[in-house]
Amino acid sequence: MKRILVLASLTLALAACNEQPAGEPVVRAELGEAVTGEDLAALEEVVPDIEQEGANPASVCSPVTFEDVSLTHCIADPARHRIRTGLAPNSGELAGRIEGWAAGRNEGSIAFVMNGGMYDDALRPLGYYVEDRNRLKELDRGDGDGNFYLKPNGVFFGTDGAWQLIETDTFLRTIGTRPAFGTQSGPMLVIDGNLHPEIQDNGPSKTIRNGVGVDADGKAHFVISNAPLSFGQLARYFRDEVGARNALYLDGNISSLWDPATGRMDANRVGPLIVVEKRQ
Repeated sequence: MKRILVLASLTLALAACNEQPAGEPVVRAELGEAVTGEDLAALEEVVPDIEQEGANPASVCSPVTFEDVSLTHCIADPARHRIRTGLAPNSGELAGRIEGWAAGRNEGSIAFVMNGGMYDDALRPLGYYVEDRNRLKELDRGDGDGNFYLKPNGVFFGTDGAWQLIETDTFLRTIGTRPAFGTQSGPMLVIDGNLHPEIQDNGPSKTIRNGVGVDADGKAHFVISNAPLSFGQLARYFRDEVGARNALYLDGNISSLWDPATGRMDANRVGPLIVVEKRQ
């Protein structure tokens, strides 16, 4: 746990260099920006022990290594889990933290929670957001700076165990019924089995990142890196190891996971959350 908290503090410091004025979108344009020198060395020093702890049979999250990078891979199974969205609190001592959202909840009902998309300085979702069938933010098809606006971006959504992940324009054209949950982010990492055309095989930007993909069996795979990695590496993991036809980038620098079974509770500043609950 100590190492997780140290990592959280460091990633917050890295993200702080991109702070925007109050109320403005938080722009994180990471495709071509490298984390180097002391910052990269510090990240690499802090995180390796996460994988050495090994898999916990009570957890649906497992440590894996891909292209020499330590990752944590969490699987949500429609037969065993429900998915919904939530928002980290925007005020109080635990504002912007998963821990603040978790306070007072039944920990035994939670499989895991991961940050679920990008947000502005007030912790509001940048794009489409549905919670308990209530649409709190409209679909964003506009242009702008940062990863969210690197087209195509996409929407992860679902109802009653049927989970999907598709491009934003396809979502607009084909989805006529409001889902039980939904969150928009970007860019897409994998599109119909192919890597996003703007993503380099192994670009210079390396940092802590996370994303989600859905496999052919309808399971949702959530991956968060425990060490800095490139967009290309994360995208290839979803394509080659997960076998996801579509995968979506959720965020970087602030990527966070709560896994009650292992005691992992990352303390980065987040906004939208994806909550995976156990079916009773």
